[in-house]
Amino acid sequence: MPLPDATSPAPTPNLPKWFELFLFAFCVANVVWLITALLTGSWLWDATGRLISTDFLNVYAAGKFALQGAPVSAYDWPTHQQLEIQILGYDFGGYYGWHYPPFYLFVAAALATLPYAVAHAGWSAVSFLPFVAAVRASAGSNTGYLLALSAPALVANVLVGQNGFLTAALIGFALAFLEKRPVLAGVCFGLLTYKPHFGILFPIALIAAGHWRAFVAAGATAIILALLSILAYGIEPWLAFARWLPVTSQTFLSEGRAEIEKMQSLFALLRTLGAAEWVAWSGQIALSGAIAVAIWLVWRSREYAYELKAAALGAGILLATPYIYLYDMVTITIPIAFLIALGMSRGFLRYEIAGIAAVMLLVAIFPFVKLPVGLAASLLLAALVLRRLQCHSAAR
Repeated sequence: MPLPDATSPAPTPNLPKWFELFLFAFCVANVVWLITALLTGSWLWDATGRLISTDFLNVYAAGKFALQGAPVSAYDWPTHQQLEIQILGYDFGGYYGWHYPPFYLFVAAALATLPYAVAHAGWSAVSFLPFVAAVRASAGSNTGYLLALSAPALVANVLVGQNGFLTAALIGFALAFLEKRPVLAGVCFGLLTYKPHFGILFPIALIAAGHWRAFVAAGATAIILALLSILAYGIEPWLAFARWLPVTSQTFLSEGRAEIEKMQSLFALLRTLGAAEWVAWSGQIALSGAIAVAIWLVWRSREYAYELKAAALGAGILLATPYIYLYDMVTITIPIAFLIALGMSRGFLRYEIAGIAAVMLLVAIFPFVKLPVGLAASLLLAALVLRRLQCHSAAR
């Protein structure tokens, strides 16, 4: 049975001209914003020439401890804070905690061999390259290059020196490689364990679809990373990591001391609105559980196009985790790329491109409205995926 005329797609080898101009405008805006930030003392150095304190500081300080042979000190917050102050040369009145598993110290140590500003800018530049390649692989065409350059949270990630590019690259490569290179995809999934809350849906999808080679490769990669870190740094950092995990959860989620109003999750929204912690957790768990069931059903089915499954998983990841900041929203580019790949090969639904543009706009306006528009963007993206699924079901 054909799809209704109102939603019937037709193959579209090229994006609408207006959307290409839209993406190009985002590219220009990203470049202008970044240059302006540098010239006005909002990136790397402030107007007085002092180094600016950002999230990257916690990585650099942890790397210094690793190079000094004291990696466990990265998990001692007071000691870690003192080194951050020494690196900047002044007391910035705050603290950026190190919350990553010990094998991420390999990355931190490599960065800490460079001068701070060089490491900060260099990390963004180096991690941006695989991000661009992953978006290109996900989009399946050169449109991916334009999409990567126009990522709405690109500047937010660069300004604070975060790892949004790395997270998005690993997710993008894992999903792009899964069907034809499952072992390589599994390695990418395993590397993503440096940020485990972004991987909670992947085992469900892999098991549902029977991607056992990728599943085993992911587990093996995670184990190898852990063993390598033990060989390099000993078992003490892992014990410290385990000891500080509940403290991190208490500080960030329960007490909301890490600017919870900037988080883009349902949990954070409910807490910001004044809901009790148990109410916020109940809402987040219910949402995450519903998404997990949906991912199982979609990935279990053999009826849906792979691009649609990948888009569903990418959108689900953003909604399932309670801990997600604006810089993490760079990852939204991956499911968007898969939706665009599907549309260009099988045709776009009516208003689908407009919906994708709205998703990007919602992420982009956060610095100006200070509302959890990233959550709204993720929900809208999920709605676009659901519409695709429903239309596919109607066509069967």
